[in-house]
Amino acid sequence: MSGADLTDEAVYERVRAAQWRERFGGRLSRRAVFRIGAGAAGLGLGAALPRTAAAGTRAQAAAAPAQASAGPIVKPLPPELFIVHGSNAEMRWEAMRGQGLLTPADRFFVRNHVSTPLIDARTWRLKLWGTGLHGSPTEDRPVEFTYEDLLGMRSETLTASVECTGNGRGFFTSQQGQQVSGTPWKLGAIGVARWRGVPLATVLERAGLTRRAVDILPRGLDPDYTDGGENLGRVRRPLPVAKALEDVLLAYEMNGKPLPPDHGYPVRLVVPSWVGIASIKWLGDIQVADEPLFSPWNTRYYRLFGPDYPEEGSAPLTRMNVKSAFELAWDAAMDGGRTHVLHGRSWSGNGRVRRVEVSLDGGATWRDARLHGPGPARAWVRWELPWRPPGPGRYELLARATDETGAVQPATVPYNTLGYLFGAVVRHPVTVT
Repeated sequence: MSGADLTDEAVYERVRAAQWRERFGGRLSRRAVFRIGAGAAGLGLGAALPRTAAAGTRAQAAAAPAQASAGPIVKPLPPELFIVHGSNAEMRWEAMRGQGLLTPADRFFVRNHVSTPLIDARTWRLKLWGTGLHGSPTEDRPVEFTYEDLLGMRSETLTASVECTGNGRGFFTSQQGQQVSGTPWKLGAIGVARWRGVPLATVLERAGLTRRAVDILPRGLDPDYTDGGENLGRVRRPLPVAKALEDVLLAYEMNGKPLPPDHGYPVRLVVPSWVGIASIKWLGDIQVADEPLFSPWNTRYYRLFGPDYPEEGSAPLTRMNVKSAFELAWDAAMDGGRTHVLHGRSWSGNGRVRRVEVSLDGGATWRDARLHGPGPARAWVRWELPWRPPGPGRYELLARATDETGAVQPATVPYNTLGYLFGAVVRHPVTVT
């Protein structure tokens, strides 16, 4: 197993599940997976580090001070730019018309489990600890880096998307007639930015990464998340060391400016092409372990559950799928008797999109859209297509992308109870007058 590619979700799950079965015996039921993720019996955060209650209290007290904001989101949310879903805000696609490749920070979607914390970068520390580091530093005596330490290291710039795993969730119900739980996003839970920061590999190496390390567990500084009365602690999700060393960025800038509070100030992870939950915001500490790590965010959430999946769910979700969106208001009104240029964007976690087809008659016929260059490999491609409506009435516009691996958007997607990874072709309604 030492040569396995742990950046692949199926391989990662197979290797990790085998290791846990070897350690604990038997089959991993869904209940057992949930208990592991929640830290029951000492198997969650700190699984590789036996801790006393006093040590845990000291570590909690030593966390970087984070003040709660007045509301769940700090930045203005004008209705022409956003659809607000409680603590989350979805970008309106018509707001991206004419905006270029990058999503401006003022219209970048917001996904908060609780609320945006307000953190002072002067007192903030990034803390690394665990059995995967030389000397096995403990949570209450970690290796620390200041904000200024990170600014002084060699930086890299990465243009990449961050996308919520539930992007498109609402279409399970509206297009496929299936009930799912979670925020009913349309397609606006994605944004592309130019991120600048320090490779996570650099910081791990400076902290004393050992060859024994197998997983890391980054954790944010946002308030504890409670689900059904159960406090699950701060948001955290494991990454294999192989992925952490490959292309993950400790980002402190977004589109040439310091991260805004809602997008992770002072420092966040950016995990290219993977589900958005992996790109932990307001990063506070990273556990580095010489054994597999689990949390609720890769056991009870961010797996596929439902009648077509095993009891414990699918492998933890990693890579995002192929999607397309029109830069049009939902149910837009359009003038008849003239030619319109339809604009849109398509993207894939597998790499570049090579082809986009558009249907102007509800899927009966398809035409190739004109792509605006290949674009960055981890971002979207912009495209356009002229259309002269044949007459007034209701129309459904469809866009279907194909990426460089040959993956094509399907007409429908299999059901899962949490509504993740909706990648089917979306039927976008417009009215021509």
